[in-house]
This record gives sequence, structure tokens and C-alpha cells, in this order.
Amino acid sequence: MLFFALCVPTEAQQAGKMFRVGILGTEAKERKDRITQYLRELGYIEGTTVTYEVRARGREPEPYADFAAELVRLKVNVIVAGGAGAVRAAKNASAIIPIVMGAVNDPIALGFVESLAHPGGNITGISNLSPELSGKRLELVKEVIPKATRVAVLAYKADSMRTSIKETEDAARSLHIQPQLLEITAADQLESAFDAAKKQHADALMQIQAAFLAPYQQRIIDLAVNTRLPAMFNNQVQVEVGGLMSYGPDRVDMSRQIAAIIDKILKGRKPVDIPVEQPKKFEFAINLKAAKQIGLTIPPNVLARADKVIK
Repeated sequence: MLFFALCVPTEAQQAGKMFRVGILGTEAKERKDRITQYLRELGYIEGTTVTYEVRARGREPEPYADFAAELVRLKVNVIVAGGAGAVRAAKNASAIIPIVMGAVNDPIALGFVESLAHPGGNITGISNLSPELSGKRLELVKEVIPKATRVAVLAYKADSMRTSIKETEDAARSLHIQPQLLEITAADQLESAFDAAKKQHADALMQIQAAFLAPYQQRIIDLAVNTRLPAMFNNQVQVEVGGLMSYGPDRVDMSRQIAAIIDKILKGRKPVDIPVEQPKKFEFAINLKAAKQIGLTIPPNVLARADKVIK
């Protein structure tokens, strides 16, 4: 008994207390599996000290309002929201229940937090807003396609995306790349956006991640292949389903960060007192099948630096 007590963090063991963690948004099941693992390491045992309520995305772009309301009715102790759409739905559903956001581009512009250091409400979590990320993605594009001078930038047209778009355009110009902005507000504009990219002789495409675009990722990947346009994405998931390459936060390590924030909240800390964090690790993924489809050869030195290569 003494050995068991030493092995399990005492903070996580509140006699008779069962915590409920709600998980909302894209990749909800996968996120739940990763978070469960790291919360277990912190002493939270599923079915004994913690239960999970998972509500994933449906077919529509943002079907989260009903899911968020359901989590509130279930009186969860915290909601983990993946993506801006899920965070907004959770925010609209409750101003009291703590919300932990996962890698939202610009939570300040979106009105989720007052600042990264002082969130100011019931939301905290992780933000991947960083000029360095845009620059790194474009550097990798340039290394894969050394002669690239024009890169199409696919983005959702919204005020909340202005900071991310400006960062990308500034990073492109610093690398002597001409950015070609392709802003869309509806899915039926995707084909015309890719047509415009080809007509203006774009050498590659970079997508700025937005919740709006998430349901259409496979369509975007297929259009990139059909137009033989090398594409850079934000997330390894997109490479796993046929995208050419991605550079973004390491999902496993980010889940560890999220679990640590959840732990702080379950121990009594308020989101207002927990600064928004930045991802600590990043991953570069390449899909060689996708490269072959568009007739692109990945330089060996670039391939050697990839964290994941799909053959």
C-alpha cells in the first residue's frame, strides 16, 4: 500500500472525486487517447478518477453548438476544444466551465483571450501563432523547390485570419518569394482558387489552417494533386491522407502540454491564471507517394531531416 501511494501523485487522488473531461472538435477521439495517456501518468485513472465525454466533428463545417451545449449539461469539469470553431462553440455555451484550446492560430484576434500572458476569462491552452512557423514552412518549400519564386497562399477570408495572413506574406517576401493570396469564403470557390494559382504560375501552395477549411482537407489535397501543385500544410494528419508535406506542432507533445494544463485546472487553478502556451516541439512530414504523383523529387538532404516519411 505504501508503495502504491508513493507511485501515484496524491494531488490527483481526491477521495470519492470523479472528474469529467469533455473533448470537442476535430480528431476528438485521437486527442482523447493521447490526453488519457498523459493524464494517467499524472495519476488520473479512467473510470476511477476521471471519465471522458468525446464529441467529434460531423459533416458540416461547424456543428459544435449542440455538442458544446451537451457537454455543459453533463457538467464536465473542463472542455478541451480542438480548433477555433470548437473553442467558439464552447465559449458561447459557457462562461464558467474552464476551456482548454488546442493550437488555435490567433486566440487574441478571435476574441478568446485578452492576451497570451493574461487570458482574462475561462479560456487558456495553446496558441501556434508565430511568425517563425510561417517562415519555416516557406523555407522548406524553397528547399524542396529551389527555383520557387511564387507561392499561392490559400486562406479563409475573415478578420480573424488577418494576422496569420500578414505573417505569411511578410515571411514570403523576406525569402524573395512573391505570395499570391487566394482567399475563399465558401467551399465552392476552391476549384477557382486552384485555377487562379495555376494561371498565375504559382510554383507551390501553402495553406493557412482555419477551422472553416478543416472539412475540405481531402478536397484541397486532391486539387493540389490534380493541378500538380506542391502543397505545404500545417498538420501531419494532412500528409497521412495524401498531402505532400507539413510542418507544425508535434501532436503528441502538444497533448502532453494540454494534459498538464488540465491537471492544473482539476487541482483548482483558474484559466485566467494560466498563461496561454506555445507548442514546444514541431514535426516535419513528407509523403513520397504524393511527390511521385506530381512528378516531384524531394532532395535527399531535405528528406533526411523529415520526422516522418510516408512511402
